[in-house]
Amino acid sequence: MSLWKLKISMIGTLVLLIGISTLLLVFILEFLGGFTPTILITAVLVFNVLQWLFAPYIIEAVYHVKEVGPGHWLQEMVSRIAEASGISAPKAMIAEIPIPNAFAYGSPLTGNRVAVTRGLIETVDRDELEAVIAHEIGHIIHKDMHIMMIASLLPALFYIIGRSLLLSGYFYRGYRDRDEGGGGLLILIGIISMVASFILQLITLGLSRLREYYADAHAAMTVNDGALKLQIALAKISENTARLVSRGVNVAAFGDFRQLFIVDPSRAVSEYSEMRGEYWIVEKIKSRELTFWDRLLELFSTHPNIVKRLRALDELRRAY
Repeated sequence: MSLWKLKISMIGTLVLLIGISTLLLVFILEFLGGFTPTILITAVLVFNVLQWLFAPYIIEAVYHVKEVGPGHWLQEMVSRIAEASGISAPKAMIAEIPIPNAFAYGSPLTGNRVAVTRGLIETVDRDELEAVIAHEIGHIIHKDMHIMMIASLLPALFYIIGRSLLLSGYFYRGYRDRDEGGGGLLILIGIISMVASFILQLITLGLSRLREYYADAHAAMTVNDGALKLQIALAKISENTARLVSRGVNVAAFGDFRQLFIVDPSRAVSEYSEMRGEYWIVEKIKSRELTFWDRLLELFSTHPNIVKRLRALDELRRAY
């Protein structure tokens, strides 16, 4: 997918997400008359803003993340790629966990940060690591952390409204038709709101997948042979994560914030062969036939299917 098509798709998805949310909210308020969800909306907003502000501290506690400090080779690598990307250097961090992965995170309280896991450092070469870091810096440049935080508010809002109406809607004192079947109407609107939340969540997941492609494009544009290096890195990450699973490592234990990772560890695939090199693994993964089940699972995933992602990077290799 070309860069301009990605931009159009992301803008279209955002417009769809906001448009559906606005129409549904107007519909709900129109039918509920005196009911005003001000308290619920405020509660959802406050909760998500607080989560956004303090999430970096939670992430660092969960994944045992530590800053490497000035002069460390990783900080120098992050600074170099940030300079090539035209932004101030984020702080470089290392997460002491065995799965190979990387993630960008931050808030106004902490500033931007890029973390790589100990498992990733032991899995990929330094030039491949540069492509991974460029991908994460792409997320920072595109303000993905902020956009996805705002996008995730909308399904959460309709879920809270729907659940509240289903459980206790007919007890609202201000509802004028409560004694004439109003409780049933509130339950119906609650169900509609819950269904809307599910649909909006699917749209939000689609937006998340598009933004992964967009960050991949930044790596391809920023690092020399970035698309190829990122292909190899993604294949190695997926391959080594799958091997950890086969050895009994509980990958799910590291999935609390998997939406941040460059690869969803729960979707790792393996094409391991000791006799063949990393390029063979990339080609083998790309040649996989996508099944109906693969496509269905992708709808509920924050990340694109790795087969589609590696194929998209082929297009970027030709472009850059």
